[in-house]
Amino acid sequence: MNANNPLTAVIFPGQGSQVKDMGRDLAESDSDYMYLWQQAEAISRQPLREIYWGGDDHDMADTRALQPAMTVCCLSLWMYASKRLAADCFAGHSLGEYAALAAAKVLSVDQTLELVSLRGRLMAEAGCEDDGMHAILKLSLKNTEEVVQAVRERTGLEIGIANYNTPGQFVLSGKKEALAAAAELVKELKGRAIPLPVSGAFHSPLIAEAAEELRSQLVAAEWKAPSAPVYFNVTASPEANPEAIRDIMVRQMTSSVRWIEITRNQYEAGVRTWYEPGPKGVLTKMLGQNMAEVKDEWTGRSLDSMAAVLDAAPGL
Repeated sequence: MNANNPLTAVIFPGQGSQVKDMGRDLAESDSDYMYLWQQAEAISRQPLREIYWGGDDHDMADTRALQPAMTVCCLSLWMYASKRLAADCFAGHSLGEYAALAAAKVLSVDQTLELVSLRGRLMAEAGCEDDGMHAILKLSLKNTEEVVQAVRERTGLEIGIANYNTPGQFVLSGKKEALAAAAELVKELKGRAIPLPVSGAFHSPLIAEAAEELRSQLVAAEWKAPSAPVYFNVTASPEANPEAIRDIMVRQMTSSVRWIEITRNQYEAGVRTWYEPGPKGVLTKMLGQNMAEVKDEWTGRSLDSMAAVLDAAPGL
């Protein structure tokens, strides 16, 4: 890295970042962005604007609508921001990885919307009342891994770490009986286990059937070399070969999200500025914990609206 020329990363959030009216200001200001919402509605067959600009929290949490809506919101914000800001690399958290692929020109916008619409439907249909996810707070990675191993040995049920978000925030995915046992152990260790409002055990072997259905569409898609490096959830590293990228994405739905490693690997590659196009700024907040021990100065900014983009690039 050239110390006088630090790099910029653009990171896209996933499910859980949705808010009412997300992307509305931009869409209503420019017909090109409104068309993206219309395009996403036609592909997903979901009334996305009705849901996210006028619906309630329950409707907004439905993954069949959420995945295309979040993707089009984040992509719209980045398309607007990219007229003013440059990116040296990309990454996306879980669902957000698809927006990163579109931003890096690996997939076309049409293909991206088709894939996330299918992914959302398959994940909704894969839901099982016996499966779930828990956020684990205030425990170290070592303690979290010990909890998982102890529960596996005690119950014989599927449970694993789905998300490595920050050094103090992990997400477990598995059978609800196993998650309940894990919650008890977490409490004994003075941590917190919070059930998440999801319909299944995502990023685990328990949704392998849904992942297999998505595989055929992933294989059929037209993959291109990225215009800038994309750091992947499965490997925490960049990959330039289109066929290798396709194979990584085939594994994505059942593999862990290695977000701590992704942000730290980007830092080691020279990134000192992160922009997050999307509502809430969830990933921007995570950066504070993931970068807590680094020596150099860094910046993370949430681009959650037109105003936030203009504030990040004044005068342009």
